[in-house]
Amino acid sequence: MSSSSYTPDTDLWLERSRLDGMTLGAVSYGMLLLLTIQATIALYRRGHGLGTQRSLLLGYIAITFILATIGFAANVRYTEMIWIDLRNAPGGPVALIQNEMNYWINLMALSCYYVMEWFMQALLLHRCFVLWGGEKYIAIPMTLLFLTMVGLSIVVLAQASGVVFYNIQVQLAYLCIEVGMTVAYTLLVTWRLLRFRRQMEGLVATEHLRTYDTVIMMVVESAAMYSVLGVIFIIAFAVHWNVTNLVFLAISHVQAIAQLFIIIRVAQGRSVEAHPRAGVCTKSIAFATYKTEEDPAQGSNGTESTAVGSWKQGEIVEEP
Repeated sequence: MSSSSYTPDTDLWLERSRLDGMTLGAVSYGMLLLLTIQATIALYRRGHGLGTQRSLLLGYIAITFILATIGFAANVRYTEMIWIDLRNAPGGPVALIQNEMNYWINLMALSCYYVMEWFMQALLLHRCFVLWGGEKYIAIPMTLLFLTMVGLSIVVLAQASGVVFYNIQVQLAYLCIEVGMTVAYTLLVTWRLLRFRRQMEGLVATEHLRTYDTVIMMVVESAAMYSVLGVIFIIAFAVHWNVTNLVFLAISHVQAIAQLFIIIRVAQGRSVEAHPRAGVCTKSIAFATYKTEEDPAQGSNGTESTAVGSWKQGEIVEEP
């Protein structure tokens, strides 16, 4: 007897995609766990130069990890329900996968991941504000995008109970706003850093300009991880393709991983090489607002500016 005779009359691709998606979610959660531990240790051991930001980053890491853990545990439990606890339910595993929002445990998981996204996007927003010095033409649009994202996620949660998740059209708008905000952040930060780099050309040696190159690469690499998955998820969600199951249970973990990479590299000072030179300490990155005093003979009382550099604790050491 051929093995094909044992194949049940069901949507095997849907079931496989859901189970494979849970496996990818478990792998990404394992990576998140390891990086959370590494980031926490790095901030405790070498994050003293970050000042009060260290406490905020530790709080951010703790909150996002707790939310991810609750969401992941709920997804694991529902996976058990699909193929073990409720396998004889009407419609079988296919009906349980399609009607997952009929169960409170999935609503809880979705809520945890949404709140987790709020914190991750808020961190991006903060970095963008610091880098652009709170410029209104940047702060207002980015804040509106953030508030729109939060509002849409609340609407999705309000509509999710008892419906097929992929039929919620507001979810598609939410995904577009969220990924669009990440892409906008990446473009704004990259353009700002490139502008700072051009201003420094001719003023410092070429090797010191690598500080900016390294930060740009770090920002682009971390954003690319999430943005690629986000675009795939949007396309799959829009056409009701089962690939959404491969991405959905891991995408929030991937975004958190990207954020932790930046936190770890900044805390450990590995994102910039130490180039000792007279008057400048180049052992860590700092996003800082500082005041420069001009020569009184030039008739200036000083200017306040925002910049990114490699100054220890956000300070410039004056040359003797």
